[in-house]
Amino acid sequence: MKKKLGALMLASVLSVSVSACEIPEDSGTAADRADVNNKPAKGEKGDKAAAKKDSKPKESVSQANAREAAANYLDYSAFSRTGLIKQLKFEGYSEKDAVYGVDAQKADWMKQAAASGENYLEMSSFSRQGLIDQLKFEGFTPEQAAFGAKKNGL
Repeated sequence: MKKKLGALMLASVLSVSVSACEIPEDSGTAADRADVNNKPAKGEKGDKAAAKKDSKPKESVSQANAREAAANYLDYSAFSRTGLIKQLKFEGYSEKDAVYGVDAQKADWMKQAAASGENYLEMSSFSRQGLIDQLKFEGFTPEQAAFGAKKNGL
């Protein structure tokens, strides 16, 4: 009886040992799996690549607010680039954040000059040179101001 019990125990131990050594059916060894060796699997980017991608400077809260404020102003009215920067600075944004917010709009300043010229002509009469001077006063470049006057028939 002791021999049968000992043989049964030995068989059980061997059975457990053999089953623990079986290779899993997962198409690769543990060393090949990225989750085990902390290396990227083939075709995946590693931590260095991810760090480079994340190393782009992110937009700060004040930059985001300046960007949104600039967009709101341009939705409301036409501005020159310098005029919009001045407006944001008046609102309390730093020079750096104001420039960031305005430049983030990728606005067509020629179209802004034309729209601003149209707004002025709706309020009052201007000669060609008078409108150009007004647009330049508002911060448009001489080229933008002349374009604004021309687009409005002057």
